[in-house]
Amino acid sequence: MLPAAAVILLAGACAEEAELAVPSAEAVASYYDYESGRLEARISGNVAEITVTQPASQLRRGGTMWAKMGPYVLLFTEETWKLFQDYPGLAAVRVVTRVARGPEVARAMLARDELSGVLWRRSLNIAGKARKYGSDRMTLIEDLIEWGEDHTTFEYNPRYTARR
Repeated sequence: MLPAAAVILLAGACAEEAELAVPSAEAVASYYDYESGRLEARISGNVAEITVTQPASQLRRGGTMWAKMGPYVLLFTEETWKLFQDYPGLAAVRVVTRVARGPEVARAMLARDELSGVLWRRSLNIAGKARKYGSDRMTLIEDLIEWGEDHTTFEYNPRYTARR
């Protein structure tokens, strides 16, 4: 028979483990509704990685700015915010954009503790305006890229983001 102190310690360890749970790849994918192309998710340790196919037509039409903004469109969403809330063990979400059957275009990783509640609301506002009005007002896309670069670890493929 276990002493009472051991039972309490075991119960505490189990509760902590449940609190630090990370989602499955399928659970991560279920949070996002990505209509522009294909979305895949995987878990690497305690980081959710989402890979999306960005249509080549978007890159031709939007050029450098659309290549850079690709990851931020998915990172700064209610879905990502909810994923962090639902899975306290999730340390970060990384979004990688690719061209169909082609190379990586961009990647950005948002750490769980990067944004406070106020900054999350600001992120959602900036990203929402860029998604809704960005085609007509490119400054909104620039705002999203700048915000993303200020709050994530990011990399861009120079093939798609170098100024010509």
